[in-house]
Amino acid sequence: MDVNKIADSPKNKIDFLNQELIPIKEERNKLNEEAKKWAEKRNKLNEKVQSIRKEANSIKQKRDDINKQVQELKNLRNQVSSKGKEKRDKVLELQEKIGALKEKRPNGNLRQVSREIEELDWKIQTSSLPVKEEQELINQIRELETQLVVQKRIKKVKDKLFELRTEQQGFGSEAKTIHEKLSEMAEQSQKYHTQMIAILEKARDLQTEATEAHQKYVESRQQAQEKHEKCVDLIKQIKAIEQELKETADKKKSERQSELQKDLEERALAKLKNGEKLLWDEFQILAEKGLL
Repeated sequence: MDVNKIADSPKNKIDFLNQELIPIKEERNKLNEEAKKWAEKRNKLNEKVQSIRKEANSIKQKRDDINKQVQELKNLRNQVSSKGKEKRDKVLELQEKIGALKEKRPNGNLRQVSREIEELDWKIQTSSLPVKEEQELINQIRELETQLVVQKRIKKVKDKLFELRTEQQGFGSEAKTIHEKLSEMAEQSQKYHTQMIAILEKARDLQTEATEAHQKYVESRQQAQEKHEKCVDLIKQIKAIEQELKETADKKKSERQSELQKDLEERALAKLKNGEKLLWDEFQILAEKGLL
């Protein structure tokens, strides 16, 4: 509403401006209170976000530590598997060697051939045989001894083969144990990861809420500032009118004092002319004017 449309009385103008100022002040104070509440909510939410993110970082550290152990176990499993493959390759090599040795001998086994050699040797030593028959037995012993050498080599290879298979099985068992432990830790790592993601999503939701609260705070503060500026403008108008009233009152007072002094001076001069006794203030004013 235009103040100029109101009655020209300065007092009426001040009353009108004060009536307009009061509700604006109330709105400003209300907006400041709302801004304060939004700021408190925002700060609490930000504190929660920081706390949750700290928890997420703690879980992330646990996950990363487990992932590091998982990688170490993978490396160890690969080493064990590589050693197991080496043993397996040697097993295959020895199996081929045994197969080649078996082709060099007839059916039978080490114990059986040894027994046959002992029996033939005993027969030669304890029996009186014709030279030809004895020579045939000697040739049989030589043939059996050749077989015995081959069978001993086969036994040695088989013993080594058994040792390698045992070692291979040991590496296999170790690799299996490592794999089981690895799977267990990988599952635990995934649980930590899932937990961390859930917590970060919660933090993200709270952060969104905190951002909205901050926006509400900014809006309330801006509106409060607008109301405050309007209050300042109205107060300036009121003070300007009050200053104008004061200046007018001071002017009137000065004029009134001048009139009183003039009247006093005229009375004093009349008394002085008539030879009447002057009062102190009458004497003083005439002295000040240089009329005595």
